[in-house]
Amino acid sequence: CVLYDSWLHLLHNMNDTEEKREMCKCEGLQFGVHFLSDTVCLLHKIEVSFARTMIFTVEEINRDPSLLPGLRLGYKVYNGCGTENLIRAAIEAINGNDPLACGGQTLVVLGHSSSGVSSDINTIISAVSVPQISHLSTCACLSDKARYPTFFRTVPSDKFQITALVQLMKYFDWRWVGIIHSVGTYAEEGASEFVKEAQKEGVCVEYTMVYLETSRSRLRTIIETLKESSSKVVLMFMPLSFAKTFLYHMEEYNITGKQWVGSESWISAKYLASAERKHILHGAIGYAIPQASIPGLGEFLLSLKPSDEPHGALIKNIWEEFFDCSFTPSNTSTLCTGAEDLRTVLSDYTDVAKFREENNVYTAVYSVAFALHLLMQCENGLNPTMGNPWSACVICKIVSLKVFDALKRINFTTKNGARVFFDENGDSIAKYDLVNWQMKEDGSADIFIIGQFDNSSPEGKKLKLKEYAKIVWGGYNNVVTMSVCREPCPPGTRKAVNKNKPVCCFDCFQCSEGTISNKTNSLDCSPCPPEVWPNEMRDNCVPKPTEYLSYTETTGTLLTGFGTFGVFLSLLITTIFFTHKETPIVRANNSELSFLLLFSLKLCFLCSLTFIGRPTQWSCMLRHTAFSITFVLCISCVLGKTIVVLMAFSARRPGSNMTKWFGPVQQRVSVLILTLVQVVICIIWLTINPPFPKRNMQYYKDRIILECALGSAIGFWAVLAYIGILATLCFVFAFLARKLPDSFNEAKLITFSMLIFCAVWITFIPAYFSSPGKFTVAVEIFAILASSFGLLFCIFAPKCYIILLRPEQNSKKRIMGKIKQTH
Repeated sequence: CVLYDSWLHLLHNMNDTEEKREMCKCEGLQFGVHFLSDTVCLLHKIEVSFARTMIFTVEEINRDPSLLPGLRLGYKVYNGCGTENLIRAAIEAINGNDPLACGGQTLVVLGHSSSGVSSDINTIISAVSVPQISHLSTCACLSDKARYPTFFRTVPSDKFQITALVQLMKYFDWRWVGIIHSVGTYAEEGASEFVKEAQKEGVCVEYTMVYLETSRSRLRTIIETLKESSSKVVLMFMPLSFAKTFLYHMEEYNITGKQWVGSESWISAKYLASAERKHILHGAIGYAIPQASIPGLGEFLLSLKPSDEPHGALIKNIWEEFFDCSFTPSNTSTLCTGAEDLRTVLSDYTDVAKFREENNVYTAVYSVAFALHLLMQCENGLNPTMGNPWSACVICKIVSLKVFDALKRINFTTKNGARVFFDENGDSIAKYDLVNWQMKEDGSADIFIIGQFDNSSPEGKKLKLKEYAKIVWGGYNNVVTMSVCREPCPPGTRKAVNKNKPVCCFDCFQCSEGTISNKTNSLDCSPCPPEVWPNEMRDNCVPKPTEYLSYTETTGTLLTGFGTFGVFLSLLITTIFFTHKETPIVRANNSELSFLLLFSLKLCFLCSLTFIGRPTQWSCMLRHTAFSITFVLCISCVLGKTIVVLMAFSARRPGSNMTKWFGPVQQRVSVLILTLVQVVICIIWLTINPPFPKRNMQYYKDRIILECALGSAIGFWAVLAYIGILATLCFVFAFLARKLPDSFNEAKLITFSMLIFCAVWITFIPAYFSSPGKFTVAVEIFAILASSFGLLFCIFAPKCYIILLRPEQNSKKRIMGKIKQTH
């Protein structure tokens, strides 16, 4: 395994120790940049790109006469293999064993790509206050200044990546996700932090699986979990090397219908694409380090030749892999000439259209240069930034602590427009490109930027998607993938936490009667005001339907028909009586009272119609007063007829002069007085507290009953009591006269009619109180009609029968016959 290691520290790029000493005597200073990074065999090409970027940046800085005047930066490249060699190199650098180190001390270390290695290295070098700047170590743990006090980085911390990933889940409403991560500090810490942050934002993790390159059983477990899980979104959090092997193993499994979300370490690596991985990578989304343009870097990387490192095996190995040739004569492969053109090769190294990780290396080297620039700004022997006096001639004696302090204060803008500074945790500005994989038929991929995440933006505006970005979704979906443990509770329901399940696997319960929720995932249902009621979906309060006894409904129509029929029948009987007014049966019992009774019955039938229809102020007053006055007039007429019968038979007894005391005049006066009493009661009632329309919301919760409130209950029951007293007197008098000798004894008819009348109104009282809503009015109308029909039929039907069907009985002789026989 040929590995490429590169460390970065300040040193002279000299081959002669004596010459170095002379330079330290201020005859001209030349400092160097020492860059070292670990590269696993599968990734050595990208690490070469990082090292070459460092070289390019050093040369660019050296060409700038204003940045470090009188000082040049150099570099030295180490070959190593594995973490142990890298840590050994770090110890060697800070111990001053490098003969090229100015003053025998390393001032700055740049690296490493791996978070785990950077952690180990900083643990060593921080003991002697040597600052470290990493271009790719993203673990959030490295922001802990108690453990890693001298660590800086030009790549955003995973803390911000985790925040961005959680915001992405929230933005697309992915509340139910799975995580697959590899071993190592970067992946393990990242997955753990994601779970914590996701829980805070209401995003639940269905499973967390660990991928091991060497474990087939673990891979089978991951495959089964992916097939059986209900979550549609899978976060693949692992370094590029693990991502490549994981995707390679996934090629043989048909895992579809998932939306894959990648971590920044691999989401921008286009070379991972292949036709066999199309079902996974098509539509993948993730955050990538922002791309940048670095003028001249592309040409510099593509100009690499094996002759640049004639004694280095690494470049030759890469060259042989690129061009499928060999520098050693062989029968199985062509001979490498070293003049091959890298522009003909498609790889992550030769993809120089835009730069992402390379820009972090570029920025890291410039950070060192600007820190030295601060230290070199001496005015009269006083450094304006540090406040410590020194001369430029003793720059070799700058201690690492001074460089460390200067790095905390740098604030500059690179040539490509990027602003660079470090916060109190040593972290740089956190910005990401949100990218989307769009696979082609041939297995290649285009990675499009569909948005940005800027942690420095205000809350709620950190994640911005491009307005017209065309997004391809995983699983070949045409719309955003839905990934929830439970569909959101729709309006009309409330969300309740299930204690036995994750918070995302909540339950939805319909709002109780009288309450609504008009938002998705509402935690509570709100009661509707009294005048309104929930609609059928219980997501909005709508005006309650108003209900009253109308002419259009069945009950109202029937009662109107019966009332109209009663009026017609009364008119018919009046016509019959009027046409036969001279006959004995009409004249037998004061025809004037009969006509007045028929008139009052017409009014009784008509007043029932005032109870039907929408209640108004006038109709409420009219219906009760009209009913009470017309009924008193009716009962007064019946009472008058009853008294006439009693007087008539009492007058036939010897010595009786009763008829002169209750003649026609007295009958009219009695009816008038009895009616006026009711009129006075009604006037008092209407004056003090009249009936009024009322919206009754007590009978039913879902509708409003429009009714007439009594106003004064005493007034209502007073008029009913007065009617009852008159009816009782009438019944008593008629009952006393029932056995009087007469061929046509009207007292019996009056007795029977009063019996019906009293029975109707006695049953009316409990029915009135027990009937709900508009049926209370129907009961009252029914009582009016029943009692009116009772009086009409009982008193007038027998007489109409004789007039129309038995005219031979309509004679004075027939009517008086029984009286004569009796005497």
